[in-house]
Amino acid sequence: MVPSVRRRDPRHVATKRREARARVSILDVPESESSADGSVSTQQKAEVTLPRSELDRLWSPEDLERLAATYWRFLTRVSLGALRVLYSEDGREIALFGRPFVLLTFHRPDYEADEDCGMVTWRIKEGLLVAPNGRTQGYLRIAVRRPPSDGKDHPGSELVTGTVTSEVANFYPLIAGWGWFSRIGRHL
Repeated sequence: MVPSVRRRDPRHVATKRREARARVSILDVPESESSADGSVSTQQKAEVTLPRSELDRLWSPEDLERLAATYWRFLTRVSLGALRVLYSEDGREIALFGRPFVLLTFHRPDYEADEDCGMVTWRIKEGLLVAPNGRTQGYLRIAVRRPPSDGKDHPGSELVTGTVTSEVANFYPLIAGWGWFSRIGRHL
């Protein structure tokens, strides 16, 4: 005889899922700037609100790696599969439908984590989108900052709000050109 299993009340399951979900709000418009030497930097920020217990459970180097992998999957999904992320022992490559159309290559990721901040940084190596004078100059970084555990974030609540930042800095796009053409290319 098989013992009967007590069925869960779906209202409780839905309530628990609602409580555990993170809320994300994008902060302002992405900030972009270009410098006289032709490099471009851009930064996007978002606030993520979730229960502190969930954040504490996720705060580990392994989960920082998962966050990075999620970023690469998002890139493929948002491009409807046109952009492919190719993994190697030396780093990552972003290709248009695969090799030989490698748009960007990155060195191996560098991870930094402490009590209140975790970062993954990929230094840009080369690729079809990188100007020759910009090779090995820039980087892509994802950083997560969590608030101190003093309870001032959401008084009377277990919720905390952290900040997630995505930044490309010191990138030299090929379309901007170099040499005498850079005066025209920067406007493109």
